[in-house]
Amino acid sequence: MTPNFAVIGIQTPRWRCPQLWLPVFLLWIPAILLSPFILLVVLGVCVAGHVNPWRAIATFWAILCSLPGTHVRVTTEDTHVLVRIL
Repeated sequence: MTPNFAVIGIQTPRWRCPQLWLPVFLLWIPAILLSPFILLVVLGVCVAGHVNPWRAIATFWAILCSLPGTHVRVTTEDTHVLVRIL
């Protein structure tokens, strides 16, 4: 399953941003429109790097499909950043 939403929250001592829900699924529209160019670039990089293009595409797809459920929290002394991919 591909990611549908990303939730981003930032909190500092003086300012707290409400959690922003970003619709990641809307990025699929330009990705589909640009897919012929993206495929040519991927094939060119794979040929230049002596990598099997089908394996590279399969690996990219596996990474993309494993993103849902990712939770990243970064905390410093006074700032907190949260990124969740749903």
